[in-house]
Amino acid sequence: MYRIRFLLLCTLLTTPTLTSGEELPTAHSPRQWISLFNGEDLSGWTVKITGHPLGQNFADTFRVEEGILKVSYDGYKQFDNQYGHLYTDIPYAKYRLRMEYRFAGKMMPDAPKYVNLNSGIMIHSQSPQSVELHQHFPVSLEFQFLADEGSGRRATGNVCTPGTNLEMGGELITQHIVKSSAPTFPAQEWVAIEIEVRGNEYVIHRVNGQEVLRYEHPQIDPEGRVELSDKLLQAGVSTQLSFGFIALQAEGQPVWFRNIELQPLE
Repeated sequence: MYRIRFLLLCTLLTTPTLTSGEELPTAHSPRQWISLFNGEDLSGWTVKITGHPLGQNFADTFRVEEGILKVSYDGYKQFDNQYGHLYTDIPYAKYRLRMEYRFAGKMMPDAPKYVNLNSGIMIHSQSPQSVELHQHFPVSLEFQFLADEGSGRRATGNVCTPGTNLEMGGELITQHIVKSSAPTFPAQEWVAIEIEVRGNEYVIHRVNGQEVLRYEHPQIDPEGRVELSDKLLQAGVSTQLSFGFIALQAEGQPVWFRNIELQPLE
């Protein structure tokens, strides 16, 4: 079973000829923004929650209400490390992705303290089919969403690196979090973000239209410091990440998403 999953991921992460036209089910102008969320249901997305089979939306964690995609925990008795991600059904390589987010309510009491007013979106992710049953986070890079806890600066728009590394100014960066220059926002405020992804060349984080972080050459961590990354490399997956899936995060804190749009780039 592991071999089947790894071979599937190898195909998704090593194909060199994937283009923006092939990433989309129909042809579109390279400058056209395409909605990834229809405002009605989870069509075009696949759920994977830790400890649950692929496609099982445990306790209706991801739901759509009044045109907003919400992460909710009112159906949970306890969090119990049931980290969730909602994946696009297809991978992408070169694109701009924009959306708005805001936090709602309180984190689950038994979730780790760091998830308070914390969420994000993953890029260049492994496929949901290759995520193991009890795996917490996919091998990917995260555009992290944070909000004010009332204890000082807490900038949104950082990058987190589960199972990955990146480069900045020609230097390899192996730390898990690289902070952005974005301001700190109140929890209830809608924040507009955009991420520009140029395959393996570079990635730009923007918040409310302003660039807050830039990095280059996203890659799998060869040291295997995070679950599964070493197994992927052993299976022959390319170290350099040029494309992958997009995933919205659910890690114990209720959060809302809206206006999720993607612009393919040449």
